[in-house]
Amino acid sequence: MSSSATAPRQADVGRFVSDAWRERYFAACDAVYALGAPASWEQDVETSFATTHVYRYDPADPAARDRTPVVLVHGAGSACSAMWYPNTADLSSERPVYALDTPGDPGRSVQRAPIHQPERAAQWLDESLAALGLDRVHLVGSSYGGWLALNQAHHRPERLASVTLLDPGGLEKVGLRFFVWIFASLFATFAPKALRPRLAAWLEQPVLVVPELRAMVRSGVRAYRIRRPAPLPLSETELAGITTPLYLLMGKRSLLVHPQRQLERVPRLIPGARAEILSDTGHGPQIDHAERSNRLMLDFMDAVERGGADAVRR
Repeated sequence: MSSSATAPRQADVGRFVSDAWRERYFAACDAVYALGAPASWEQDVETSFATTHVYRYDPADPAARDRTPVVLVHGAGSACSAMWYPNTADLSSERPVYALDTPGDPGRSVQRAPIHQPERAAQWLDESLAALGLDRVHLVGSSYGGWLALNQAHHRPERLASVTLLDPGGLEKVGLRFFVWIFASLFATFAPKALRPRLAAWLEQPVLVVPELRAMVRSGVRAYRIRRPAPLPLSETELAGITTPLYLLMGKRSLLVHPQRQLERVPRLIPGARAEILSDTGHGPQIDHAERSNRLMLDFMDAVERGGADAVRR
């Protein structure tokens, strides 16, 4: 039996079921990474909670390498930072980009202590940014990564130039409809090849028609055991205390949030926040409409740097 399988198991700390499954999952991830821009380098940084694995993507233009960088925090489940493959090329054409493997999800980070508590999650991310020498960043989070980004803006905003939330957690309690969609999407990965395009359209799930994504998700489910509860949403008082420039981008048919509700609610609670809905997509606007989402994110970051929150409000 492998060392991963025999190591003592700590509650609330995710783990791979075996070394063999870990390597099989990494191979599937690498096939997804290959669909996007090649990383300039990879690095492990130490924090109190984990060894965090980081990918950096550099602009071709040397002058752009000095701009405020983008930090990407991926969603939960069978995901690692490979999920950003539709976004890394466009984003890194204008700014340095760092993509973090979140401890507690499958990926190359190694978790030693739980980080699902809001204060600990914020400390982990702040320590990761500090270890990378990043004093000012544009933080982007998708789904569970959106909760991490929103939580960071509440607890540790000092390093944040802006926050972009892509169909995020943290705004509403996760409802049954989202879990039904997750399980239906997983079962659909086992459907015959001829049926997958129809199921992908019905479920709005690109995993089903991108073979590399499908292989990564299926191996991740087998390879890794997540050991954390779903995060609680921030209260209205907590949201109202956020002062970091914030951009919320949701899919019109999202099953994680109610887009029309949050379109009104978030700018009302968070001064200067911008909220937008993309049609013809559900939970993955940055995947289904990558070019459009990338441009919207970069334009928001540019607006923040031109005039701070006042420019964003206009």
